[in-house]
Amino acid sequence: MTDALELVDEWGPEKVVVVSHRRTGMKGTLVIDNTARGMGKGGTRLSPAVTVTEVARLARTMTWKWAAVDLFYGGAKAGIAADPAAPDKEAILRAFARALHNEVPREYVFGLDMGLTEDDAAVIQDELGDRGAAVGTPAHLGGIAYDRLGVTGFGVAEAADAGAELVGHPLSGSRVAIQGFGAVGRAAAERLVELGAVIVAVSTASGAVHNPAGLDVGELRQARDEFGDAFVTQLSATPLSPGQELFVDCEVLVPAAVQDVIDRDSAQAIKAGLVVEGANLPTSPGAQAVLAERGITVVPDFVANAGGVIAAAFAMDARYSGFRPGTDEVFATVSDKLRGNTRTALDKAKVSGGTPHEAGRRLAEERVRAAMRSKGRLGEGPA
Repeated sequence: MTDALELVDEWGPEKVVVVSHRRTGMKGTLVIDNTARGMGKGGTRLSPAVTVTEVARLARTMTWKWAAVDLFYGGAKAGIAADPAAPDKEAILRAFARALHNEVPREYVFGLDMGLTEDDAAVIQDELGDRGAAVGTPAHLGGIAYDRLGVTGFGVAEAADAGAELVGHPLSGSRVAIQGFGAVGRAAAERLVELGAVIVAVSTASGAVHNPAGLDVGELRQARDEFGDAFVTQLSATPLSPGQELFVDCEVLVPAAVQDVIDRDSAQAIKAGLVVEGANLPTSPGAQAVLAERGITVVPDFVANAGGVIAAAFAMDARYSGFRPGTDEVFATVSDKLRGNTRTALDKAKVSGGTPHEAGRRLAEERVRAAMRSKGRLGEGPA
């Protein structure tokens, strides 16, 4: 078990809060990583296995993500150790929101992550009342339903298209394997097909399937709606052992499930020439180095999957201005920013000789450091 103090470095976290509630059994944590560029905003993850260390790592990713898209919020993340299918889910969410009354609205805005839906965001917002904010709520409650709209997955596909262009292999006609056919993977698949790609493998927690000639995304979506994660066992395509979808013959790989799925060893077996990180933290630093050595380009998570945070920023603006942008404007902004950020990260990596993660993170760090210096947080007074 990691001591919370061992998590602290020059960037943060600024605050680690652990809360519990005896009656509901709620156990959760909030990590405010760095608020130099604005108040903390990040999703709340609901999973039986969630840990403080996991949430802290995700909060740091949010710090870089907000800085990379150059929007003025800070890195934060929350997690609740519970089953997303728990019958008392609403009570758990309300208990968690109440327990963090000191952190909202001054330091944190709730968002969506694994295990939560737009209706769950509505429950949190109802519990907070005027004391705080949750983004990702349904459109009929004034929110921008970025999860239902598939904004994050759309952005992943846009980043893939920009990345494919830079590596000299156009996305149109490219074979794509997607690990994780949830909210992000599914939306990414739909947009990738619109851009001319062929989806040859997908997976869920229940298994994976592969068809070198291409899978019908409409059929996948329908089966997913009917059977849930187990839909992969209902298809006629070739079944794969869990994790083998990472290693099929393809031009583009999109890990869009959970963190820590590609290490140094597995990086040696990947056949794709372009990896676009739809999930947070899917590759280890060692894996990133191996992929770079093998000439495989990686679009970092804090660049590729930042579409959701852009939509969340729109939602916060709408909350205070009363003006809700149209979905076309949201998608256009996501496309423009993520395509531009992908090109920047990959171009800087080519010039510096480092990995795209290193290049993109340097840019984000420069922006965060400038904000910290201006606010006297570096111990040297205002710039």
